[in-house]
Amino acid sequence: MAKKAMVQRDLKRRRLAAKFEEKRERLKAIMRDENSSPEDVFKAALALAEIPRNASKTRIRNRCEVTGRPRGYYRKLKMSRIALRELGSMGKIPGLVKSSW
Repeated sequence: MAKKAMVQRDLKRRRLAAKFEEKRERLKAIMRDENSSPEDVFKAALALAEIPRNASKTRIRNRCEVTGRPRGYYRKLKMSRIALRELGSMGKIPGLVKSSW
């Protein structure tokens, strides 16, 4: 199991990213727009800098939903390789046949 504080920190980042997503996209669109005046671009850059850094999607870490492990993560299954192996051995994942020879 991962540290509970790390899992909670990641959940906080997900909430912040969802909260500021629309504002962040709006400000970035102003900065990318070629027709925007340099003053507007500068204001948008300052406003973007005021948004918390943890509100960025790139700060979110994919974690196993079973154990919270941050590495060895399968996106399709939303779990780590270790949790997949354990649940597969117990027969709790439909359609997964674990071979052993």
